[in-house]
Amino acid sequence: MLNIGDKAPDFTLQTSELDKITLSTFEGDKNVLLLFFPLAFSGVCTDEMCGVRDNMKIYDSLNAKVIGVSVDSAFSLREFKKTQNLNFTLASDFNKETAKAYDTLYDEFFGNRGVAKRSAFVIDREGIIKYAAVSDDASVIPDFTSISKVLEELG
Repeated sequence: MLNIGDKAPDFTLQTSELDKITLSTFEGDKNVLLLFFPLAFSGVCTDEMCGVRDNMKIYDSLNAKVIGVSVDSAFSLREFKKTQNLNFTLASDFNKETAKAYDTLYDEFFGNRGVAKRSAFVIDREGIIKYAAVSDDASVIPDFTSISKVLEELG
């Protein structure tokens, strides 16, 4: 399990635009808000991602790069992003390697294996985890007030 103060595992994932995104490219430049969510188009995931969309001015003002990650394909994420007008990066962890590295995979989720748990990580400009919350209850949205507070403290 990852803890506050640990070096965040690096990753390269395919975005909904079919580009690659690598965590370590933000070191020295931006803090990262990494959000794992179970499945695109599901009710709670849509609510969470739309809430992030509606608050992007806050994250932009806090110099934070927001990356939403699920095990959905990049093609599904592209449609999800388009239909919900999401204004931040979505990345596919279809092979489940990143969710595994962050210890955020359900053993079983509605009969499916290898679905990402709803999780939030704030990673500072040096690649260190400053906030970590992994929920076993997919209906619980992360505490975005606490997340914003940590991002504010990072400056």
